[in-house]
Amino acid sequence: MTYKYLEVAPEALTSLKDFNLPNNIGFGAITAPIMVNCDFKDGVWGKMQILPYGPIQLLPVAKVFHYAQEIFEGMKAYRVDGHGPLLFRPEMNAQRFNFSAERMAMPAIPQEIFLEAVHALAALCAPIIPSQTGESLYIRPVMFATEASLGIRPSKEFKFMIIASPSAAYFSQGTLPVLVERDATRTFQGGIGMAKTGGNYAAAMHASIKAIELGYLQTLWLDGEDKEYIEELSGMNFFAVIDGVVTTPELTSTVLDGITRDSILTLAKHLGLQVKERRLGITELLSAIKSGHCTEAFACGTAAIITPIDSFGEKDGTRYAFPEIKGEISQKLRAGLLAVQEGRAPSPIKDWIVPVKMPNL
Repeated sequence: MTYKYLEVAPEALTSLKDFNLPNNIGFGAITAPIMVNCDFKDGVWGKMQILPYGPIQLLPVAKVFHYAQEIFEGMKAYRVDGHGPLLFRPEMNAQRFNFSAERMAMPAIPQEIFLEAVHALAALCAPIIPSQTGESLYIRPVMFATEASLGIRPSKEFKFMIIASPSAAYFSQGTLPVLVERDATRTFQGGIGMAKTGGNYAAAMHASIKAIELGYLQTLWLDGEDKEYIEELSGMNFFAVIDGVVTTPELTSTVLDGITRDSILTLAKHLGLQVKERRLGITELLSAIKSGHCTEAFACGTAAIITPIDSFGEKDGTRYAFPEIKGEISQKLRAGLLAVQEGRAPSPIKDWIVPVKMPNL
């Protein structure tokens, strides 16, 4: 096939031919040698191109540096056991990208253009997608304001890019110790908590310093008003298994509508598990761990997939640990989700798995 909205620079194909994937790839440490680039100016999107990966030029007064108009997505392409390349629910990423764009006063990018660019990048990178289970090509679409002006108003110019990274598992140690954040607040009702924008992650950075100092790898955020109700982890949604029910905080304007989260809820029902979306208090959770009613908890997201939590802690040193980290339900869900994503098992929903459209260049 040829592309309708996109052109591939010959130098990009040369970059791909000269690229060798190292043995030790880690997560997000290796960058694919090509990228997608497209600029928005005078109210329209320009021609989308695939170029060699490399630096970009921005003036110091570009609005992204001063007023943080920026959004991004995270998605994966899989090529395991001879299947693929495959994308997992890419239309959901396109929809969420435009939802974030609207909240951040940025232009939408037509879904068919977004998806063509994702397919093209994944197709061209097919030879460098790692092939072990749990590995993938991590794909990062991003848009940011480029207008050169210090006026405090929405930018009129933007750059859309997609970069990619051949990656292994996000958490290599297997389980997470989590610090409960009772002082700082990441976002409030009516804010930008449901938008996938860098500001949400920047707001979590300061708390992560203390968490790491105390021996934790993630922060659990509570609601800004009562400091009681669980929202999400820094960059991941949260689940707990309480009295056998797979439980997750209900969506509000402060919780990201995670695609992995939504998929887990569907897959859990498909596997015959009880699920519940509701307000979940930190007092209830910690009491349920102590009493044994909460048997496991886990983080989920595109990068993390599903990662069991081994303990929760307070800044005063109090720790609530699960007596055994079997993670029977979380491991069952992780195995089931990965098998679907990697094309090794049938999908519970017809359109979840999308084969990458290969080009005829």
